[in-house]
Amino acid sequence: MSADKLSYDVRIFKITTYAGKRGKTYTVRWEVAGKRSQETFATSKLADSFRSKLTTAAREGVPFDIESGLPQTMLRDLSRRTWYEHAAEFVDVKWPHASPRHRKNIAEALATVTVALLPKRGADETQRIRSVLRNWSFNKAARGGDSVAEATPPSADAARLRWIADSAPDLSKLREALVMRRVLDALAVKLDGKSAAPATVTRKRSAFYSALEYAVELELFEANPIDKVQWTKPENTDVVDRRVVANPIQARALLQAVREIYPALEAFFGCLYFAGLRPSEAKHLRVTDCRIPEEGWGELLLTGSTQHAGAEWTDNGEASEDRSLKHRPDKATRLVPACPELVELLRRHTAEFRPGPGGRLFVSRTGKAGIPLPPPYSNPVSSNTYARVWSKAREKALSEAQAVSLLARRPYDLRHAAVSLWLNAGVPATQVAEWAGHSVNVLLKVYAKCLDGQDEAARRRVEAALSADNQQAA
Repeated sequence: MSADKLSYDVRIFKITTYAGKRGKTYTVRWEVAGKRSQETFATSKLADSFRSKLTTAAREGVPFDIESGLPQTMLRDLSRRTWYEHAAEFVDVKWPHASPRHRKNIAEALATVTVALLPKRGADETQRIRSVLRNWSFNKAARGGDSVAEATPPSADAARLRWIADSAPDLSKLREALVMRRVLDALAVKLDGKSAAPATVTRKRSAFYSALEYAVELELFEANPIDKVQWTKPENTDVVDRRVVANPIQARALLQAVREIYPALEAFFGCLYFAGLRPSEAKHLRVTDCRIPEEGWGELLLTGSTQHAGAEWTDNGEASEDRSLKHRPDKATRLVPACPELVELLRRHTAEFRPGPGGRLFVSRTGKAGIPLPPPYSNPVSSNTYARVWSKAREKALSEAQAVSLLARRPYDLRHAAVSLWLNAGVPATQVAEWAGHSVNVLLKVYAKCLDGQDEAARRRVEAALSADNQQAA
């Protein structure tokens, strides 16, 4: 670093405290050669610690960098690693504890960030860079467990990866607000330049934030630099669109259409609608998990979920991997009631279709008889298979206007319909939350929606209540 970019002219001011709606923050302000810098912290201890480092460096005669405002010693620590090296190391740290889908999401987010930090290239080359970042640099399995610096890159991308490593900025650049804002703006758009869904932006920002928190943990940053940028992410309401929710008549028509198209999946979709299962939970279901009596109510004991993320993201090298229930610790279970209609579907399914290896109910099958494929070719039913069947069922069971609408557009919408039905039937929210595997707060925020076509019944109940009040007043 040239001497004209360094200065010994340093003034360090007192810590200022700001009491906002979300609590107090503590800001350290200082000047280097007349250029003002500041860092804001969530606690006074962090602010005191940072100010002490600045004071010690100034007292010991350490030159300060005018642009960043940091002592040369602190800046040198940051410059020892690039963003690319840091992001790859973060992936390696998170990999053993993350699910395949989470690993994939982290890689996608960090690839977006890295592309935003690299020099601009043409559209085709940018797409190739994004692909190799996602599928190799930020995939520990693809690198054979080696660090990004030690692993041998694929020959087709070796030159490209060298360019990425040489062109990636130092981690210290993320202290700059303009750089941080550019990255955050990149997270908010899709590849075609259109706005990304709020949930996608939230997910990617969360992964980026965690990567920066890892830098704080390593004491490369005193505080997360993302916090000082006043950037508003798209609002994510997390509310189910009531237009996707099917009523019982529509749901039964759809299940009947599935039976006519691909009978081996009728009970699969029945579990989503009648028991509110997630598709991943239904894919994990085994014969031994089901108590299906001759008549009356039964029970489903959910012991895990089967997630599809692709063979490159799993530990077993297969496209799907069995995991614990969502937001639950390992070996946690959830008991869900099976209404008589679902019991009948499951009894018919087990009578007509032989279970797969381990007693799994919904697996890849062959022939008109739906015979499970033998190991090692047997797999849980794929999302492509049940999505294709569901698309055909909608065309068959729904009117032309309904088929092009949002009504039950995805198989997951059957779960929304189930939870909405329970709530509208008067089942206590605490009980519905237990069955659905949610907290009550999340349940009421996300799933408390009326069934399609139930507005008139609700209005009649209100009208009846008002009429009763009028009669009493008279």
